[in-house]
Amino acid sequence: MPRIRTREPVREQGVIRFEMPEDVLPPDHTARLLWRVVETLDLTAFDRDAKAFEGRQGRDRASTKMRMTLWLYAISAGVGSAREIERRLRSDTAFQWIIGDQSVDRTRLAEFRVQHVDGLSKVFTDVLGVLLQRGLASLAIVAQDGTRVRASASAPSFRRLASLEECREQAALHLKAVLAEADEADDVLGQRVREAKARDFAARVDAAIATIAELVEKGQGGKKPRASTTDPEARVMKMADGGFRPAYNIQLATAGSPLGGPRTIACVQVTNKGSDYGSVGPMLEQIRERTGELPACLLADGGHSDFASIEAATALGVVPVISPRSEKTPDNHKESDVVTAWRERMTQPASKRLLRARASLCELPNAHAKTRFAMASVLVRGVEKVTCIALLVALTSNLVAHGASLLA
Repeated sequence: MPRIRTREPVREQGVIRFEMPEDVLPPDHTARLLWRVVETLDLTAFDRDAKAFEGRQGRDRASTKMRMTLWLYAISAGVGSAREIERRLRSDTAFQWIIGDQSVDRTRLAEFRVQHVDGLSKVFTDVLGVLLQRGLASLAIVAQDGTRVRASASAPSFRRLASLEECREQAALHLKAVLAEADEADDVLGQRVREAKARDFAARVDAAIATIAELVEKGQGGKKPRASTTDPEARVMKMADGGFRPAYNIQLATAGSPLGGPRTIACVQVTNKGSDYGSVGPMLEQIRERTGELPACLLADGGHSDFASIEAATALGVVPVISPRSEKTPDNHKESDVVTAWRERMTQPASKRLLRARASLCELPNAHAKTRFAMASVLVRGVEKVTCIALLVALTSNLVAHGASLLA
């Protein structure tokens, strides 16, 4: 029987391929949309620490526009880790299109994300201002809600003062031992890394002890307050599932129409308070600082119904449509006329009907932040760095919702 002829794959043969990176993505791809929007933004605040200038020696600085687009697209794709971005740069066409012929490592990406809180805040404010100017967003009705996001700290890292004092002694001994090995170390780079880690742990222990002192001074944290040696600014909070874990409280103010349409995040506020009490006043002040105006009406749930918040909103000329708590006012506490008027207003059908729009305005953006934009937990430590993450997520949400309209 004649032998069958077949064509077997040959993998040892060299192949020359010609590819145009610009043509690998369709014209309406999200990465292209975000790139075109970022091109219109003022990113000079991110380059204040630049050292590479024309006419001087040194390595060129990586494109700020490229790194910003890379993070925005990664968050829109549900990626919140610099390590995962680095991995996708080897296989994902959209990520490869963004960087073109450049290379980016995870360390630089992670640093870019958390070292420019002022730059991120300015860009967020600029985009919000353009949306309001073009009529793509309105502050007529704003809904505020808080969501607790898991912190980058474990429960066992929370220690009482006596345990922290022991950790301080151990950290000092460890740092002393590391420094003693410096002269005999063959690996200079490795020795620097070990020394940096020893100093970082000692600094975090000192910060945890300072946190204990602050909690005692404010009368918070109970009889035996605890602080984390991993993230001293994190606090143990009650989560949505009823459990208690280290977390941050991220407040979002969302503007939109109760009838539907795109939602616009108008403000972001990150705290380490487990309660929403007292957050309405600072949120309204921040909205006025960013936009130059205040919402006509603020919707919020019962967690924001402390009397100070009601009075602060009313003093600013904002109508607080906030669900009252079921608890009665203590007999020894006299309500102000503002609080009494608010209680009476909330019994009217118009206020109840308006309050029903709260969930549709703010619950969906909060859910998207956690499930769609990779903010179910944070991989950074400290209120300032978590604020950077929240600003990036809010900016991504606004650009995904309004990017096409901004370019129209």
